[in-house]
Amino acid sequence: MRRRSDRAQLSLSAIEASVGVVLVLAVAAGFGLGLPQPETQAAQLDAYATDATTVLSREAPRHGGATRLSEVTRSETSFTRERDALERRVDRILPANLMFRLQTPHGSVGYRRPTGVPVGQSTVTTLHGDVTIWVWYT
Repeated sequence: MRRRSDRAQLSLSAIEASVGVVLVLAVAAGFGLGLPQPETQAAQLDAYATDATTVLSREAPRHGGATRLSEVTRSETSFTRERDALERRVDRILPANLMFRLQTPHGSVGYRRPTGVPVGQSTVTTLHGDVTIWVWYT
């Protein structure tokens, strides 16, 4: 006949140690496998493009008009006159690691848009037409 004290019992220390090991392995696996990164590059580029158009659409004109963008969209002559200054201004607004293309009804400034890379875009409407900017990482 067996007595109650003859029965095998698992030590509480052994249970705690095994639970601890499982917990440490789970945490290590979580860090090792990691989580997929959300796609933030396109959203960040759109934000840069929107910031640039916002600054330009609220900036005072150099010669005439309500804003700088309305000045460059007014006529081909005003665009040609302001082309270089507009390109320098957009280049100063955007971070150094970005390239851009700004298109108005009368012409464009900046670089040729690449294919196969993420591009952010923003369009603002003026009295004389839409102005669109595309930005991408260099």
